[in-house]
Amino acid sequence: MNSISIIIPTFNESENISRLITRLQMEKSVLIKEIVVVDGGSSDDTVNIARNFTVSVAVSPLKGRASQMNYGASLAAGDIFYFVHADTLPPIGFSEDIINSIQKGNSIGRFCTRFSSNNLMLKCNAFFTRFDLFVCYGGDQTLFIKRELFETLNGFDDSMRIMEDYDIVMRAKQKDKYGIILKDVLVSARKYETNNWWQVQKANFTIVQMFKKGASQEEMATKYKKMLNYR
Repeated sequence: MNSISIIIPTFNESENISRLITRLQMEKSVLIKEIVVVDGGSSDDTVNIARNFTVSVAVSPLKGRASQMNYGASLAAGDIFYFVHADTLPPIGFSEDIINSIQKGNSIGRFCTRFSSNNLMLKCNAFFTRFDLFVCYGGDQTLFIKRELFETLNGFDDSMRIMEDYDIVMRAKQKDKYGIILKDVLVSARKYETNNWWQVQKANFTIVQMFKKGASQEEMATKYKKMLNYR
């Protein structure tokens, strides 16, 4: 039987980590082998809160989502890695959905999005996540991948500060089948609430274009931070 290791990269997520772990543990599925929280050196109470639960908690030697997810994978024992952002809630039955997708021949894949907002434009954004579009390769929709494929790809690119999830999906699709599960994860709208819909769309479009043109990680990270007030 395939088993799933859930890997959660965190950095100052004290407001979200308890809710996420509680949701994950509600699944009570034999398919879930473990939950691994990998922190990037939070200055808040994220690590202490996570340690109140029956989960594995580790502090990554290197800060950065790519490095943290790779470190979590190195500690995990499951056949499938499921990467979940701390401000995202997977749907009920996600573990069976992932296994079913794997059994259909998909070695990597994701869910669709529903934002924690009734904003009409965000509902439009969410609608398009059901399609296989480059702009939907981000980690907000969560990402599952078979251990074998992950290791073949040497995991996420540790040198990347931004767009690491887009990069691994692009590389994985060259080697194996990518699947989209037509159920929604609940994604925090905090980035849109802190800024506004147009600012976020403009920033995302700008960074995607920079990525496609081969811009450096420093250039993209600096530009994104300049365009948005976000963490």
